[in-house]
Amino acid sequence: MPADTASAERLLLTSALQRVAAGDRSAFQEVYRRTAAKLFGVCLRIFSDRNEAEDVLQEVYLAIWQKAGQFDPARASPITWLVALTRNRAIDRLRSTGKAIATPIDAISEPADESASALETMIEAQDEHRIGECLDELDRGDAVLIRTAFFQQTTYADLAARANMPLGTIKSRIRRALIKLRVCLT
Repeated sequence: MPADTASAERLLLTSALQRVAAGDRSAFQEVYRRTAAKLFGVCLRIFSDRNEAEDVLQEVYLAIWQKAGQFDPARASPITWLVALTRNRAIDRLRSTGKAIATPIDAISEPADESASALETMIEAQDEHRIGECLDELDRGDAVLIRTAFFQQTTYADLAARANMPLGTIKSRIRRALIKLRVCLT
């Protein structure tokens, strides 16, 4: 992930956690959407049983809802805080059951470095440029729908409400635009 993208992600996640602390349910959904895969991976490294890992993940998100106000962006990045919360919750649960940890604690303590290599970064930039060119070839309204739905992660229902259009119409326009994008990108 490029540095500016990682920085933007950190700011978005920090903002979402602060809104969760204020009781914002949509912010909580955003935190879940942005972090569930990574936090589930932490749980799976500690528990060999998928069901057990899923149970712990559910407990983790309950703890996030309750403790989001304790997050301090000056002390840690949001993902570091979330991983630590997840790891601690999973280890506590594991200790309470008397089971052994499947992966050594040292291997769990830090999230994997997900930064892209220079080649991956270059390819991603080329892909983004190509996608931008293809979006520019779409009807302006359809391009706005695609950008809003996929880059701002807005639901189709929200798009329909914003555009004051039927949900079916929004879905059809986006489906047709995606087909045009696929043709352009191949």
